[in-house]
Amino acid sequence: MKKYSIEFKWAFIFILATLVWMMIEKAAGLHDEHIDKHAIYTSIFAIPAIAIYVFALLEKRKKDFGGTMSWKQGFLSGMIITLVVTFLNPLVQWMIHSLITPEFFQNAIEHSVESGALSRPEAEAYFTVGGYIIQGMLGAFILGVLTSAVVAFFVKK
Repeated sequence: MKKYSIEFKWAFIFILATLVWMMIEKAAGLHDEHIDKHAIYTSIFAIPAIAIYVFALLEKRKKDFGGTMSWKQGFLSGMIITLVVTFLNPLVQWMIHSLITPEFFQNAIEHSVESGALSRPEAEAYFTVGGYIIQGMLGAFILGVLTSAVVAFFVKK
């Protein structure tokens, strides 16, 4: 486990950043009065998410690989972060939707119905903790793989 301590550290930093980001979104009204802008502004989290991977791989290169790291080593390190984040995503989703913003789904359902984007049954089926857990896990894995591949390319030395 010590061999992967840097990856675990940065995975937990990523999770903490996700929770802080959700608190910021909630405070900014993106989960209630400005929910119509939620999809736009939530995408900005990609910037700190990518930065976390960059810092993680730079630390891995410096501390574990003596300043040199191949793309493969960087990619595998990024994948460990991705797997930890993906594995813990159900807990993170539960924390977000139970503790930080329990009214999000009801607000999202109402907005989707009022805007005509979805019928009420479609919205109620889509905006659920279970649905967001599945989306979150798939998103964390797919985006983590892509981010790991790209960041490893730029961080290799």
